[in-house]
Amino acid sequence: MIASFTSTAAELAAELGADFTGTEHLFLAWLTNGSGPIHEACLAAGLTTDKFREILAAGKPRRRPIAPATEPGGLSSQAQRTLDAALELAKEVGRDEANGDDLVLAMVREPRGAIARALTECQIKPSKLRNLLSDRPRPPKQKPAQPLAEQPAATGEGTEPMAEARPPKPPREPKPPREPRPPREPKAQPEAKPAKKGREDDGIPPMPPGPQRPRPTPAPKPPMPPRRPDPEETRGGFSPFLLLYLAVPAAIYLYATHAEPLAIFLTACVGVLPLAGLMGKATEHLAERTGPALGGLLNATFGNAAELIIALAALRAGYVELVKASITGSILGNLLLILGLSLLAGGSKQSVLKFNRTSAGMSAAMLALAVAGLVFPTLFHATHPGVQQLVELHFSEAVAGILMVTYLFSLLFVLRTHKPLFSGGEGHGGHVVGEVWGVGKAVGLLAAATVGVAVMSEILVHAVEPVTASLGVSEVFLGLIVIPIIGNAAEHGTAVVAAWKGQTDLAFQIALGSSTQIALLIAPILVFAGAIMGQPGMNLVFPSFEVIGLAVAVITSAIITLDGESHWFEGVQLLALYGMLGAAAWFI
Repeated sequence: MIASFTSTAAELAAELGADFTGTEHLFLAWLTNGSGPIHEACLAAGLTTDKFREILAAGKPRRRPIAPATEPGGLSSQAQRTLDAALELAKEVGRDEANGDDLVLAMVREPRGAIARALTECQIKPSKLRNLLSDRPRPPKQKPAQPLAEQPAATGEGTEPMAEARPPKPPREPKPPREPRPPREPKAQPEAKPAKKGREDDGIPPMPPGPQRPRPTPAPKPPMPPRRPDPEETRGGFSPFLLLYLAVPAAIYLYATHAEPLAIFLTACVGVLPLAGLMGKATEHLAERTGPALGGLLNATFGNAAELIIALAALRAGYVELVKASITGSILGNLLLILGLSLLAGGSKQSVLKFNRTSAGMSAAMLALAVAGLVFPTLFHATHPGVQQLVELHFSEAVAGILMVTYLFSLLFVLRTHKPLFSGGEGHGGHVVGEVWGVGKAVGLLAAATVGVAVMSEILVHAVEPVTASLGVSEVFLGLIVIPIIGNAAEHGTAVVAAWKGQTDLAFQIALGSSTQIALLIAPILVFAGAIMGQPGMNLVFPSFEVIGLAVAVITSAIITLDGESHWFEGVQLLALYGMLGAAAWFI
């Protein structure tokens, strides 16, 4: 019985990304496969498997050892002591092998860590759990001794009264009288002690100071961890990051005065950066207020809002090829540039980077599906050259609808049905540092930033044609390289900083999750928006160069991430591939 719990606990520990099997994993295995009155009592009190997983996810993450464990998944010392205690409890009731009841009684005898928090939150007293088992020996109640004369005589068949069974004891011989002791000498009266405190009005002098007993100094309390400051907070409340907001009125002024198109384009690009960062920050604060499920949906909806607004402005102006290139460039930028920089930053501090294989595998599968959604319309266009553009648009709309439905099911899978699979790792807590904003402030700043990004996008799009003519670059290069970097700059910076701090899972969630969101949500939205704006050319028929480059990037990133480990040189390889694609886009 115990062997089955131990093996299940090892599987759960590996699933949660732990280096060894601890007592909390044994408790989770008992909650999963246990039975009996104690198990039913815990479930009735609300201590279910999902509840305990949430408590584990909300707890402080364990520090991983510097050197890898020689036996990954092995029992910790505390877990081994718990198994030994369970065996002792089984021997007390005459069993040679411990069962689930012995195991849980051994764990709740002195609960620690996540088990103690779970019992406290569910209001379960460990003392009452033992009373639920009827086969446990209980100490007999001791009755007060009665005098011999008041005790009833034991009678029965073949027995006689106790008084007759025991013969009376013979009387003891009297002891000789003791000799009288000589009188004691009176003790000397001790000198009167001076009063501790003298009062002048009574004429009693105060007690002179004498040696005092040293009092033990209390142990110093551990210092509270300092609050992590907001990245935009500095001394005096001023941050250099705030200077970027000056580009917003500067871009509006240059556009209104018909200044040089290149200056307008560059200023508008700089103005988008702080506004996109403000949108992401307001979304994170809203997610902290609304809870994990709705918060995940908000992050998924507004994660690429700045880039979506830029694409809508370009689509309304008729730059269809620029919009298609920006979709492909955003996916390539996340998979190659941002993931490569994250691996390079994290690998500079750790020789081997470990992350959630389940999340990486799901993202790779979703991106493969997105590539298929782009390949099929492109193949349809290549194999049926005489088909009308309206037919290709309807086919693209059908594929876009399938991609959007698949994305909604992926949110249900990650945020609801299989949430514990994606809650492990370093980055499971909230991303907000400092004080959480109120809902009114977060919504107001989110609306203001959205309006600002829309204004900057209009200015940027109107300067595209003069800039391409003056610099000699194509719309494909702007869409593949420039626009994605501008629209996702704040999110990309968060991923690289998280990887540098050792939060590899968070960096992968940002890079891979953003790519999946663009392919399965943003691209279908733009297809339907093009149909509404009267742009039939906005379909899923992409140039062959972009489709092939996207397929190569997805395959390469899948090869690197599916094993759950990486290092800095694989980041260099991703950056090299992104550089080759950028060089090719420059010469198109």
